[in-house]
Amino acid sequence: MSESSTPIVVEQSFDASKPAVWKAITEREQMVQWFFDNIPEFRAEPGFETQFDIDAGRRIFRHLWKITEVIPEQKIVYDWRYEGFPGSGKVTFELFEENDGSKLRVTNEGIESFPKDVPEFTRESCEDGWTYLLQDNLKHYLDG
Repeated sequence: MSESSTPIVVEQSFDASKPAVWKAITEREQMVQWFFDNIPEFRAEPGFETQFDIDAGRRIFRHLWKITEVIPEQKIVYDWRYEGFPGSGKVTFELFEENDGSKLRVTNEGIESFPKDVPEFTRESCEDGWTYLLQDNLKHYLDG
């Protein structure tokens, strides 16, 4: 497996319970507080689809999400694409009990299928994005 096809894995531990973290990653009202603030609708159920735009400064990316698997309070899997760009990613959120709290692992697969000449699709950009979202935004949100 080449470096470019190795999945990106980012983990973060929380003092919050699994049910609390699950709600933060699956309830739209909470997701907009730490993830993307313009998610129009979200349901943690297989087959659910949504789309929304993210302004990355130099260009706007329309995110296309489709939920493919849900195990309540354990795992949710997205098919993650971008309108107007070839490629398809798979993002898996897995939740584990840990000590008195919980741990969230996000695995991002398929980044090598996106255009190599788009800076926002580089491995480094994706790693930085997930690290920021989990270790800064979500942790701050759950810590209150």
